[in-house]
Amino acid sequence: MVSGFRLKRTMLFLFLAFAVMMFLNTAAKAEEAGKYATTAGLDTLWVMIAAFMVFIMQAGFGMLEAGLLRTKNVCNVLMNNFLDFCMASMGFFMFGYAIMFGDGNAFMGLKGWFLLGIDHAGHIPLEAEWLFHAVFCGAAATIVAGGIAGRMKFKAYLIYSFLISATVYPIVGHWVWGNGWLAGMGFSDFAGSAVVHTTGGTAALIGTMVLGPRIGKYNKDGSPNAIEGHSMALASLGALILWFAWFGFNPGSTLAVGDGSLMAKVAVNTNLAAVSGALVAMFYAWKKCGKPDLTMTMNGALAGLVAITAPCAYVIPAEALAIGAIGGILVVAGTLLLDRIHIDDPVGAVPVHMMNGIWGTLSVGIFGHKALGLANEGLLHGGGFTQLGVQALGVLSVALFVGIAMTIVFKTVDKIIGLRVPRDEELKGLDISEHGMEAYAGFQIFTTQ
Repeated sequence: MVSGFRLKRTMLFLFLAFAVMMFLNTAAKAEEAGKYATTAGLDTLWVMIAAFMVFIMQAGFGMLEAGLLRTKNVCNVLMNNFLDFCMASMGFFMFGYAIMFGDGNAFMGLKGWFLLGIDHAGHIPLEAEWLFHAVFCGAAATIVAGGIAGRMKFKAYLIYSFLISATVYPIVGHWVWGNGWLAGMGFSDFAGSAVVHTTGGTAALIGTMVLGPRIGKYNKDGSPNAIEGHSMALASLGALILWFAWFGFNPGSTLAVGDGSLMAKVAVNTNLAAVSGALVAMFYAWKKCGKPDLTMTMNGALAGLVAITAPCAYVIPAEALAIGAIGGILVVAGTLLLDRIHIDDPVGAVPVHMMNGIWGTLSVGIFGHKALGLANEGLLHGGGFTQLGVQALGVLSVALFVGIAMTIVFKTVDKIIGLRVPRDEELKGLDISEHGMEAYAGFQIFTTQ
């Protein structure tokens, strides 16, 4: 009987021990699941906040461009910026996201139209990822608004905006961020110097070349006239809004909070590049033109921001200063070059975004560190021309593809409905001719220039 009692006691002990082990294992799994859910929630929150900040870029571009234009075209450029995000959201929802991230081939995605049937395996929700990339798409599209300002038909602009958002931008994005052919070669663009800014800047270049310069921009002898903007206060506000929004643009591209170190490093690099870009552009313009020009200084800051967008995670702060400084020189030299070759870019969209988008992409292969996540060491760190060659091939491919695609788009639209407003409407101003309103009612002064 004693032996049976001992056996029962042993069995009870083993059962209790097993129950305690099961309870502890379940608690550990629950704790682990809770930690994962908390991490995913924080990452989602950060990506959403960054997306909201990037959305504010639409206001920044709008204020910058409105301030640098004459009063008679303010409503038009603001309308273009406002509708850019609407058309971009629609195009990116219907076709763009599927082309950019859907299953397909090395050129483009082929599945996931209207966000249906997407096999999403990311650690943040599909909706958060879509919104983040949709605001990037809107930023790329709205770069063109400044380059073509004051002379393009509004209905033609709407067609352009939808097409670049639904097809051209997503194809470039697929090459780089959607496991396309450039990603397979080791091409790196952390936050979009090539994908966003080279794409938007190249489209702006093609648009202004097809349209031709504004009436009165160049004299008969070929010398340029300065067509002054109406409000440097608005332009300055727009530039500062863009600078602020870039802290969502670049650090947000981490897509995760982690321990915060990567976000912080990217933010510091972003800020330092903007600072050096502004300072160098100011001093360089001062030397070239005789005065410290506010427009050049603002565009210098934006040039630094564009240039650091690709390498912001792969370089140290001192290198960010150098990248921004070179961007500041490029934006001034590029603006003067465009005037000499009679390309009329009212706000500097091409020097800021295309030229510095290309420079920023190449700088990855010059200054980048393998220890910071790059496939190969940059040229200045013993990596030779391997990464730089990949970067050069990638950005050249992006510029050529966008240039050809947008030439087809603009030329086709021009043949079908016309691209440029008639001369009398341009002289009157697009606010009245295209929208039937004035930005500053009662103070409009029409020019015959």
